[in-house]
Amino acid sequence: MNSDGQQLSAQAFSGHETDAPVEFDAGDIDVEDRQKRVVLAGGVTVKQAGMTVRSPRMLVNYDDESDLTISRITAVGGVSVRRGDETANGDVAIYDLERRIITLTGSVSLDRRGNSLRGDRLTINLASGLASLDGQGASNAEGNTSRVSGTFIVSTEQ
Repeated sequence: MNSDGQQLSAQAFSGHETDAPVEFDAGDIDVEDRQKRVVLAGGVTVKQAGMTVRSPRMLVNYDDESDLTISRITAVGGVSVRRGDETANGDVAIYDLERRIITLTGSVSLDRRGNSLRGDRLTINLASGLASLDGQGASNAEGNTSRVSGTFIVSTEQ
């Protein structure tokens, strides 16, 4: 655990291939070449090496110095990130492909086979699978802020 929240393992995200091709599907795609970005809207789905990101709208930043390289994807409007048996949800997600980090903010949840954690900001390091969840700005049923909450399934096998 760190001073800001809870560290945990996001095992399904560990070792994700961030250099794999990125596939897009959207109702509408606008290329804004001067800003070096693509705006995707309308039920957007992005897939990369077994990971799927869904949201109503995404902004994709790219670099075209030598070749077209995606550097960052920002998803807004209710975001779902799924890989294997793990799903992370939040209001906004930023996928920094260069740093291999996904950050979700706003009403964040991380669910895996019945185990769940809730907070306000989740950072997943895709290289190590280490995730950090904090409650900055979140409030629980009692109205307390800056807390992380969760439920863990207890094994009944002996």
